[in-house]
Amino acid sequence: MADVIGEDGKVVVPTEVEDAIRTLIRWSGDEPEREGLIDTPKRVARAWREYCSGYASDPGVHLSRTFEEVGGYDSVVVLRDIPFQSHCEHHMAPITGTASIAYLPRDRVVGISKLARVLHGFAQRLQVQERLTAEVAQCIQDNLNPRGVAVVIEAQHGCMTGRGVKTHGVGMVTSRMLGCFLDDASTRKEVLALMGRG
Repeated sequence: MADVIGEDGKVVVPTEVEDAIRTLIRWSGDEPEREGLIDTPKRVARAWREYCSGYASDPGVHLSRTFEEVGGYDSVVVLRDIPFQSHCEHHMAPITGTASIAYLPRDRVVGISKLARVLHGFAQRLQVQERLTAEVAQCIQDNLNPRGVAVVIEAQHGCMTGRGVKTHGVGMVTSRMLGCFLDDASTRKEVLALMGRG
């Protein structure tokens, strides 16, 4: 669904979305008509439109422009510690962390910023970390056809720190290995060392 842009240059928020946020504020125990909250429904709606902007894009598009002239380079390419933010699909709480993405090119490479764009394209959706890890790896595999792909994500989950068990300082780590990184223990060890995890 395409956004409607108002005369002020901002996304027009549908009335039912504003009403839903007012209902949530009221249900939480506050008064949505008080001065500090009067514009909150519009702000929250626009923020969530931005948080979930990944639904409006195909992350694989970022991998369509590749380069074959790499001076004979045929080793692992690693982009480490890419910061990202997502939201948990169970509580809509923030997930914040970093991802390391690696691939072993077959005959072409991609600009390194494109790996981060793929990550952000999937992160800007309601997510679970396990699926996010798998989606990033599979997208790179499908679009670049490298000899291997490795993705390791470490993140903190607001649904664990801000509610429920309220445990801070815990990082969840997930990984997905494809191709040679899955099949060859020495190659997997090498890529994990390059990611700072060996």
